[in-house]
Amino acid sequence: MSNLISRNFQNIFLIFVAICGTVCLPALAFSQSNIGIEFKDKDQIVKVLTLSDLTTEVTAVSLKIFEIHEKKDQIYKVYPARALFDKTFGKEWLRAEEIVFISMDGYQASIPVAKFLSYDAYFAFAHDDDSLFTMTNVLQNNEVVQLGPLYLVWDNMKSKVLLEDGASDMPYQVRSIELTKFATRFPNLSPPAKASAEVQRGFLHFRKYCMACHLVNGEGGGKAPELNYPISVVEYIKPEYLTRWIENPSSVRHNTLMPGLAQEIPDRAKVIKEIIAYLKAMSTTKRNPKN
Repeated sequence: MSNLISRNFQNIFLIFVAICGTVCLPALAFSQSNIGIEFKDKDQIVKVLTLSDLTTEVTAVSLKIFEIHEKKDQIYKVYPARALFDKTFGKEWLRAEEIVFISMDGYQASIPVAKFLSYDAYFAFAHDDDSLFTMTNVLQNNEVVQLGPLYLVWDNMKSKVLLEDGASDMPYQVRSIELTKFATRFPNLSPPAKASAEVQRGFLHFRKYCMACHLVNGEGGGKAPELNYPISVVEYIKPEYLTRWIENPSSVRHNTLMPGLAQEIPDRAKVIKEIIAYLKAMSTTKRNPKN
């Protein structure tokens, strides 16, 4: 019964966000302490915890990071991710391949477990100065966004690799955390078996930088449009404009909230070319999401 109440509350919250936008942010921030955050293993719920519950599970600390979304330093109150995973999943999370983070706005980040073993990740739940838990996202046309209930951040101040990753593995509004295997969870995202090395690299780039927002064959994030079914984006956007769209979306569409591919990414032009190669390959491998 408690799980049902939690899910109903989340649905009401999402409707409230859609109606209110940023005008109601103070009320939304206040209500988030009661939102149940789901911890799942292969689509089975392990625990549902509120922010209040988390205070009894792990110890909060303060963390200073370079805030990619705002292009400045920021200090958050955070819970260490590995300690929280240990408490909620036991050591089972170490045997998982991927961890999927589902956000209230439709964003769905799939991050390899290996990254959590290589770098220190944290779940931010408040600003260190207790100001409203929002930010002005300069990557999305200065949109003011709510960050809670949880926001995944990385101790990136001294890590060139994490800074080069940009904001791709930093989902906010996290409401569900799930252990999974990529091929099991997203079976229709992989390119054709005999795809070229360029396409395979493009697939890896798409996984890292694009699929949290976009769908291909109905799989990925629900924040942005489907790119492959029934008509592929490469079939109705000229190659030069598709390149510009990925490089700098605002140069194609005024006031778009889509961020361009992070400037910090090494060999950025090559990465964009390979992403488009992947999309071209997938245009020959369309699968009806309903089947």
